[in-house]
Amino acid sequence: MKFLVDEYLSPNLADALNRAGHDAVHVGDVGLRSADDQSVLEHARSQPRTILSADTDFGSLLAASREATPSVILVRLSSPRRTSGLSALLQHQLPDILDAISAGSIIVIEDSRIRVRPLPLLS
Repeated sequence: MKFLVDEYLSPNLADALNRAGHDAVHVGDVGLRSADDQSVLEHARSQPRTILSADTDFGSLLAASREATPSVILVRLSSPRRTSGLSALLQHQLPDILDAISAGSIIVIEDSRIRVRPLPLLS
């Protein structure tokens, strides 16, 4: 799985995902530190990579664009997790959300549930 880790999450998360066998880069590693969300979205789409973020703006941008890519995994946990814990959580959830990621979706991981919204988002 190819991931682009947004600046709201630690660069260490990309390292942990790489150690687990994924292809993950942090926005800072590809010249996108402090870039606007649209630029991050376009970079992820061109790679293609799934965005990992804690920033809810990606959903609004995807809704406005009506694009079906890239998939976004939005981490919305009540308490911050250490990088190792967040990596383990993602590894555990990936088998259940892999089809949704491949099809193009916004996946919200919360403390007690996972929500999946297929892309494109239509009103």
